[in-house]
Formats: sequence, C-alpha cells, structure tokens
Amino acid sequence: MTVGERNLVQALEQAISQRIGEPRYKLWFEGRTRFHWDDDQLTIGVPNRHFGEWVEKSFGTAAAAAAQEVFGQAMRVRFVIDPQLFQEARREQDEARQAQSPKSASGGRQPPVANQQGADAPRSPTLRRVRRWRRLSDFVVGPCNRVAYAAAQSVIEAPGEGANPIVLHGPVGTGKTHLLEGIYAGLRRAHPDWHVVYQTSEDFTNRFLHALRMKNLTGFRKHFRECDALLVDDLHFLASKKATVTEFLHTFDALLADGRQMVLTCDCHPRLADDFTPELTDRLLGGVVWGLTPPDADTRLEILRNKSLREGEKLLPEEVLRFLAGQLRGNVRELEGAVQSIRHYSRVTGRAIDVPLVREAVADLLRHAVRVVQLTDIDAAVCGVLRLEHGALQSKGRAWAVSHPRMVAMFLARKHTAASYSDIGKHFGARNHSTAVAAEKKVRRWLDTDAELPLGQRRIRVRELIERVERDLLR
Repeated sequence: MTVGERNLVQALEQAISQRIGEPRYKLWFEGRTRFHWDDDQLTIGVPNRHFGEWVEKSFGTAAAAAAQEVFGQAMRVRFVIDPQLFQEARREQDEARQAQSPKSASGGRQPPVANQQGADAPRSPTLRRVRRWRRLSDFVVGPCNRVAYAAAQSVIEAPGEGANPIVLHGPVGTGKTHLLEGIYAGLRRAHPDWHVVYQTSEDFTNRFLHALRMKNLTGFRKHFRECDALLVDDLHFLASKKATVTEFLHTFDALLADGRQMVLTCDCHPRLADDFTPELTDRLLGGVVWGLTPPDADTRLEILRNKSLREGEKLLPEEVLRFLAGQLRGNVRELEGAVQSIRHYSRVTGRAIDVPLVREAVADLLRHAVRVVQLTDIDAAVCGVLRLEHGALQSKGRAWAVSHPRMVAMFLARKHTAASYSDIGKHFGARNHSTAVAAEKKVRRWLDTDAELPLGQRRIRVRELIERVERDLLR
C-alpha cells in the first residue's frame, strides 16, 4: 500500500468514526474490515456474510457519507467477504475453542454437559440430575405458532445462515420454552462438538453477579462470548437490571459479529416491552421477531390428543377431547393439567372417562374458562396497553392517537362480546352503528396488510397491538 493509499484509509477511518462514534468504530470496523476503492465504488471487506449484513444495515449510510467526504464524490459502498479476514476469524475461533475445551483421549472436544445452571453451579459428587430436553418433534403446530416453529427448525438445519437473532414472544404457556429446548436438543444432536449455551435470563443474571463478586468476569465472558450458539429464555427478566443488560449487550454484539446464532424469548414483542432499553430493543429488532398466541380450537384439540397419549396412556375418548377443546381457552399447561386431572379423577372414583365425569373433574377450570367480557373491559384493556387516559376512547376526538385505538377497541368488542354494533358505537363516544361497522372493516384490512399504526413517537403493528390487548383482556 502506497503512502497516498494509507492516508486515504486513515481519512476513511476517521470520517466513519466521527459519524458513528469511536467505541462503535473500534467494535465493528477496527481490525475487522479492509477498504478498497475503484472509480466510484468503495469496497469494504468483512470476515463473514452475517457480519457484513449487520454492518451494512447499521452503518452503510454513514460509510457512504464518509466516502463522499474523503473522495469528494458520491461513492457506491459494497460489503464483501475478504478471504484474509475470513481465515483470520476462523483461526481465532479455533484457537479460542481449543483453549477453552478439555481434550479427550482421542484429541477431540468433549461435548458440553447440559446444565441449565451453568459451569459455575455446584455439583454433587455422587448425584447428577439429567434434564430431559423437549424436542421439536413433540411440538404441536397450528396457525398460532406455525411461523415460530418454522424458525426453530431453520436454526437446527442451518444455524447462523439465516436471521440473527431470532426472537420468539408470546404469553405464558404458548410454547416458547418448548421451542427453545427443541432447538438446544437439535443443535446438540446435529453438532455434538459445539458449545451450545442454554440459559434463562435469571441464570444469566445470577452468574453475572456471581462473577462480579468473585472477580471472574473473564471466565464469565469466555463462557458466553465464545459459544457457538446462545439460547436465552425469558429475556424480560433482566430488562430492568441495568448492569446485566449492559453486559448482555456486549455479549450480544460479540456473538453477532462472529455470526453465532442467537435465539431469545420474551413475553411480548420488544416494541411493546416497557422495561426494555432502547439499545436492547434496537438489537432485537435487527433480526426477526415471531409471535406465539394461545392455541385456537383445532390446535387445542391436537394438543389434547398429544398430551393424552403420553407415557403409554390410552387416548381419551374423542367426544371428551372435542368437549375440552371447545370449552377451555387456556394455554398448553392448562390443557395438560386438565388431562392429568381427568385421569386422576377417573382412577380414584373408579369410573370410565366420559363427558359427565369430565364436567365433575375439571368443574372449576370450566367455570373460570367461561369468562364474560364486557365493553368496559375492552375499553380498559386498550387504554392500559397504550397508556391512554381513562375515558379517552369515549371522547369526541378524531386525532389518530385516539381514533385508531378506538377502532381497534370496536373490533375487539365485536370479537369478544355479544354487544351489537349500536351498543358498541354508543359506548365509544355515542357513535352510531355504521361507525362500528366501518371500524371493524378497517381493522380487518389492517390485519390483512399487516399494517402499522403511528402512535406518538413509535409505530406498532396492529396484529401485535391486538395480541397484547387480548393477553391482558383474557388472562
């Protein structure tokens, strides 16, 4: 490289650093990229495709502006894999793995022990508990979880080759942990020499605090930042813990830079998580976010069939399964509990399982499942999720910040109550029935086109908003 070329590289480095900040430049560009240029094109070499896609998405505009400043003309910016950087990254990964992992007699790496508490947890010298990991083959797929299931399969088939991170969200009992455990088990079978880390965010927090107390952050970071895949359950647990979030973000960035697969779960869409910091939300939205919702009637029926056949038990009568699927509206755990309660009640009473016995065995569950939703419940749930003042949806205001939530509330009122269009219109601002009809049609079009609503300084997908309101409404 000539002196002139070195000067141009230094100028580019300085110009990009000024635009994105020196810490970000050192993390994403320094030692990880190479600059080449020709006529009106700047080529930035990167170690792998995933790293390049992330840097281009995050800093492509800044790089183009910096190139125009340095070269005095508009420059097209391309990110390509640099063979030398690729080999260096691979060599560093191999060296790190060899330094981290114990060798077996044959010289290979020992597969990591499946231990949710992690390597620092105390272990009994005589008793070792073996965790039974759920498999994707046992997961019941339906419209409520089909896309999330497909995403989990893609991780096992081609980890790190698709979207990263993958975020799965949904209310309790919809199958997030099952999918995460299935991914863990699948990766361990497909790549027995990989260091796959499965951790709840509570365990991540506890291990981090323990490492701080023991002054062993180096070991903690080595465990998490040099793994081949990181799976974290219940991410919302650490959202309000600033120090832990900061550490997690550094771990996130390090793994993403190396193209390591991450799959995370939380209880709602990151945009709707009030406790998530902007930095955490931004990183989660850089991948793909898929929701799981409570099972519909057909999926409930399949889940009940699946649960009733476990451990060699005889399948419950079809009429019983259909009765339960139609009456219960809860999550997977509630359905599983119902099956167990029915079998136990049948054994202790000595009676055959039929619909009358089921009515007795799960009477309390059935009574609570039939919840009557009122217009006031819909009103309160929408206002609560969007942080609107009480009575806002009944006002005469026509601003989008009120009218759009009001339309969503009218749609939900038709879905979850027996109220007529006239009653709905009267409740939400003394409007006539045609207003409620139009609101329902409008929201259906929004759902069909996967539309977003502008709400203050943020935008929310209508589908995500409705899922959040329904979770609060029906829990």
